[in-house]
Amino acid sequence: MYSAERPPDVEVVMLPGGLRGGWRRVAPNVWALGVTSLLTDVSSEMVTSILPLYVLVHLGLSPFAYGFVDGLQHGITAVLRIASGVLSDRSSRHKEVAASGYAVSALARLGLALGGGSLAGVASWLAIDRLGKGVRSAPRDALISLSSPRSGLGAAFGVHRSLDAFGAALGPFIAFVVLASVPDGFSTVFAWSFLISLAGLAAIVLLVSNTPAGANGEPPSPSPRLLEIAREPRLRRLLAATAALSLTTIGDPFLYLALQRRAALVASDFPLLFVATSLCYFALAAPFGRLADRFGRRRVFLLGAACLLPAYATPLVPGPDALAVGACVVLLGVFYAATDGVLAALAASLLSGSSRARGLALVSTTTSLSRLAASLGFGALWTAAGFEAAVGVFAAGLAGALFASWRFLLPQEASH
Repeated sequence: MYSAERPPDVEVVMLPGGLRGGWRRVAPNVWALGVTSLLTDVSSEMVTSILPLYVLVHLGLSPFAYGFVDGLQHGITAVLRIASGVLSDRSSRHKEVAASGYAVSALARLGLALGGGSLAGVASWLAIDRLGKGVRSAPRDALISLSSPRSGLGAAFGVHRSLDAFGAALGPFIAFVVLASVPDGFSTVFAWSFLISLAGLAAIVLLVSNTPAGANGEPPSPSPRLLEIAREPRLRRLLAATAALSLTTIGDPFLYLALQRRAALVASDFPLLFVATSLCYFALAAPFGRLADRFGRRRVFLLGAACLLPAYATPLVPGPDALAVGACVVLLGVFYAATDGVLAALAASLLSGSSRARGLALVSTTTSLSRLAASLGFGALWTAAGFEAAVGVFAAGLAGALFASWRFLLPQEASH
């Protein structure tokens, strides 16, 4: 039997174990996409977690150079996000478009393993990897939303992001084991990253199916032009708030570098900071998705973004080093759990099925371009004025962005 709010053409399964209680049902396609993302994040976070040390220590470059590389990872995805969203909406071949992005990223991991021995080599192959991410993200998120009832979008994205975060925890742990076992074993990490990325590509090809618009019970609607989507007032306000918050977000690797220097962590321990944050994200993503469905996605999103303010302070405040490290990774885990999937669910709830991939691409492109500017800006400020001054500038900006976003978004939620 199917309830009135879930049509019979969307197969669903219950969450296992203790999560079963009041959780909304989640489609098998969401679980399959979660497995794909889990494997892909194991691969990508193996590289991301060692990248700060590789650039600053192994290659001997400055924080600004790392800011360039980190910003490149965010910004280059914007090049193809909207194009892939348009293609997948028009063709309804979301799976195939997403799979091509996973294939490009796998190729880039092979390139890192074979030719990542300089800043130019690292930057070039990371750019290709991020192009792959730009291609896959919007059609993947469109598939999640099209496989789920509108009332359960937060739970669906929460489950997906939880599996994604578990992979993001495994990747740095594997990198830690490799670096602890193989002296200066960066190339070994890159090689394992490539092999695991192939498993992620196989998962989407073999386990995921296309879901047409309307399969989740939403009535069919005409497909608007991209500019019409961007001009929709509620989405436009969300884009403005997302840009303001992302422009004042300090990338967590910068905070980890400051904590590593404060606590004198050895190089092989550095990836464990990524592990700890990802485990917090994994544990909290699905619960926050459910809370967002129940109490309001805008509220949860903004409260999650506010967790960045105390996180910024952790490398600077006096006290035990272990307490500072623990507080930072927990706060960052809460931030990701309460914002990443919740933002996607919030945006998807404002979009029709026929414009889902393009609208989600607009949101993710806004985030990526803003974080590109943030990484470049923070890296430049750190190099020119020091870490403390850079944190002060970004904390003040974030406080202002939160205040403005609160005024932008919450009245909109109350009216709906």
